[in-house]
Amino acid sequence: MPLQKISHLMLVVRDLDRSLAFYRDTLGMRVNYAIESLAFLDGGGVTLALRKAQNFPVEPNQKLTEVVFEVDDIHAAYNELKSRGVEFRLNPRVLTGDAERELWGTDFCDPDGHVLSITGWVAKN
Repeated sequence: MPLQKISHLMLVVRDLDRSLAFYRDTLGMRVNYAIESLAFLDGGGVTLALRKAQNFPVEPNQKLTEVVFEVDDIHAAYNELKSRGVEFRLNPRVLTGDAERELWGTDFCDPDGHVLSITGWVAKN
C-alpha cells in the first residue's frame, strides 16, 4: 500500500488565531474547518494545516513543518509501513471527526528527522 497522495502540509505556528486571520483574511484562503489547536485551509488540491505550537520558541527537536499523506486504510498502511521498518511515534489514534466518520492518524520521521504523517477517514459504527 504505497503512499500516493499528500493530503496536506502542516505549519506549526505561535498564535493560531493570528495565523488563521492572516491566511484567511489577508491571503483570502478559505477555511475548511478549525478545532482547538488546528485549522485546515483550502490550498487548491493540498490542504494547508496550521497547528499551534506547544512551545515557542521552538525546542531543538520540535519540527515546524509536517507532510501528511492521506491513505485509504489507515490501519493497513500503518501495518505495512511498520513491516518495512518504519518506527511510528504513536499507534494510530482519532484526531478529529464528525457525526459519520473519524480522522485517524499517526506520524514518524524520515532519515533526516522531518515529520511525516499518515491519516485516513474511518466510518463510525
